[in-house]
Amino acid sequence: MKLFVTGGAGFIGSNYARHVLATTGDSVTVYDALTYAGNLDNLRGLDDDPRFAFTKGNICDRDTVLAAMSGHDAVVHFAAESHVDRSILSPDEFVHTNCDGTNVLCDVARHIGVERFLHVSTDEVYGSIEEGSFREGDPLGPRSPYSASKAASDLIALSYRTTYGLPVVVTRSSNNFGPYQFPEKVIPLFVTNLLQGQKVPLYGDGMNVRDWCYVEDNAAAIHLVLQQGAVGEIYNIGAGNEVSNRALTDTILDHLGLDNSMIDYVDDRPGHDRRYSIDSSKVRSLGWAPRHNFAEALADTISWYRTNEWWWTPLKSRSL
Repeated sequence: MKLFVTGGAGFIGSNYARHVLATTGDSVTVYDALTYAGNLDNLRGLDDDPRFAFTKGNICDRDTVLAAMSGHDAVVHFAAESHVDRSILSPDEFVHTNCDGTNVLCDVARHIGVERFLHVSTDEVYGSIEEGSFREGDPLGPRSPYSASKAASDLIALSYRTTYGLPVVVTRSSNNFGPYQFPEKVIPLFVTNLLQGQKVPLYGDGMNVRDWCYVEDNAAAIHLVLQQGAVGEIYNIGAGNEVSNRALTDTILDHLGLDNSMIDYVDDRPGHDRRYSIDSSKVRSLGWAPRHNFAEALADTISWYRTNEWWWTPLKSRSL
């Protein structure tokens, strides 16, 4: 297949591109606007593969999307504004990119007749849950401009299946971590802060719980759903690694030989969801299971940021 990967210069998208090129015979065209979180360094080394191509463009620009998407068999749509804190400060761009951009991509895709359109979403669309785990058919309860815009984009994509017959599938992933994650998200932010001798900002009491999935495992699940997922269906992707932010912080501190004097407790974020948890039995029924142990993958991730300061130092000095 010839894949059109939007947002492929971002964190999950670039890891997905690497996964596809390393494990399949498919070709990949990355389409990315190269905003602050899109970084050509995330794709370093892929230029040597004749199956890889890059096109700079915005998903809201219909003419550019049409020119770039034409000739591809499938679309894998990662491109999105994705940081909750930024969405609280600047919600307009989240609604514009995540909703208008998804609509443009779906409309172009149905006109050129792509064989598959995979829309990548997040478990945050469900909102917080005190006990148990969300399943794909549960009601949506987003509580930030980011998660609301992603929930809306899910519905836009699925509506194209119902209205126009576009072969849409949707994945909703839990929190990802790994190499090339922009250092505003909690794991790379905390690791890089500590490597620079700075404290880490922990919201509230630190007891908010997230399910952590290593990005390579998520990439494998997404590609499996692209190939085998049923059209019109949603697939949750979570690894079952539910950890409180405080426990995560303590683990990172231990790895770096530091103590909790490096924690700066800050006021909680508005609308901060207490616990995310999703049931991933549906995607597991396709044959997927996470291959990476959480503790080992976290240690490898910390090591990656320790040995790749060339990658993150310019990003922090420019954007944070």
